[in-house]
Amino acid sequence: MKIMRLGDTGKEQPAVLAPSADGSEEYFSLLPLTGDIDGRFLAGGGLAKVREALAAGALPVLKGAAGLRVGAPVARPGAVVGIGMNYAAHAAESGSAPPEVPVVFLKPTNTVTGPYDPAPIPPHSSCYDWEVELGMVIGAEASYLGSVEEARECIAGYVTANDFSEREYQIPGAAGQWTKGKSLPGSTPLGPWLVPADEIDAGHLPLHSRVNGEPRQDSSTAGLIFDVAALVHHCSQYMRLEPGDVIITGTPEGVALSGRFPYLKPGDVVEVAIEGLGRQRQELYRASGAARYSQEPGQLQST
Repeated sequence: MKIMRLGDTGKEQPAVLAPSADGSEEYFSLLPLTGDIDGRFLAGGGLAKVREALAAGALPVLKGAAGLRVGAPVARPGAVVGIGMNYAAHAAESGSAPPEVPVVFLKPTNTVTGPYDPAPIPPHSSCYDWEVELGMVIGAEASYLGSVEEARECIAGYVTANDFSEREYQIPGAAGQWTKGKSLPGSTPLGPWLVPADEIDAGHLPLHSRVNGEPRQDSSTAGLIFDVAALVHHCSQYMRLEPGDVIITGTPEGVALSGRFPYLKPGDVVEVAIEGLGRQRQELYRASGAARYSQEPGQLQST
């Protein structure tokens, strides 16, 4: 089953796309069960309740659902945790050795957007990049977990994610500025749907990206250096993960940072997809802005 949130921004309603009596897929409203797909719903056994309601025929068909905007499949999470360089080939194309421990960073939750929403390029960006990633949604609190097995039980489900990144902001000088390059508005499209963890083999999912129809990334989550359960366990040692939080697990090779492809420009169309988790499509546009910082600290340049 595919858990979704449909409707205008800020007015999404919960739904599930599931097989109907004739075998075709149909949209059903989840309003009889919950007002939204959030941490409380997930922690309270919400996915099991959806299964039970579908089996009992207790959910109403959501008329006109196919014409509604598709929002991120989980309401604004408390945290979006990013994992860097989690594929060896991507680490190599970034000029780094594969990490010996997970590289962890945080993204503001206001970067989350729907899978088909237009995507803004920052006003003065020249190095905007795409990253298809497997995202996982936390379904139970994870803090100082004692084992990878415990960590696996904390995963509610999986989503397609795109971690748009501004490389000039992210990697200036020796220290790097990951937060600057990963915090831009609209830079974390999620969805189109959330699939429960027990319906997906997260370790063997093909994932792809295209720019203007041309192939960019073509890989599999089998190439993850640190798998999903290891990431939850590791992160739980340094932060408390709560239901509804999202971890994006890193991207494979084939991004513009490699030097093999041009960076994104207004009018470009980016598509990312993960088998079983759906396809996204974002059209890029230039966000407006009146001023920018120069390379010299403390100096503000007007446009």
